[in-house]
Amino acid sequence: MKTIILNTFFSLIFLFNTSVIEDQNQFKNNNIQDVIIVYGSDTCHYCLDTKTFLDKNNIKYTYYDIDKNEKALNEMLNKLRAKKISVSDLKIPVIDKNGNIFTNNIKFEDFLNKIKE
Repeated sequence: MKTIILNTFFSLIFLFNTSVIEDQNQFKNNNIQDVIIVYGSDTCHYCLDTKTFLDKNNIKYTYYDIDKNEKALNEMLNKLRAKKISVSDLKIPVIDKNGNIFTNNIKFEDFLNKIKE
């Protein structure tokens, strides 16, 4: 009986660990596969307009809603700090295009064109 319980326990631990590793790899792989990462909020019209722009131009991207995804929020903030971009007056969306990080702090049309470059 103890053997069955122990085997079940270890099987559950193995399945849980495998699931966690797959989730972490999926998050990393999304960042590698997609050239453009958009950090934004579903309550921000600039963010929604950016997604629409990317969709209309058939530009592949990954979108993270930083209001709902704390891990993505922290990742975005770390990237901004690493590039010495101030977070005190942050305007979203924030774009990571092949490691080139920029924010919506210019004329919006110019911002969209910068993504397309």
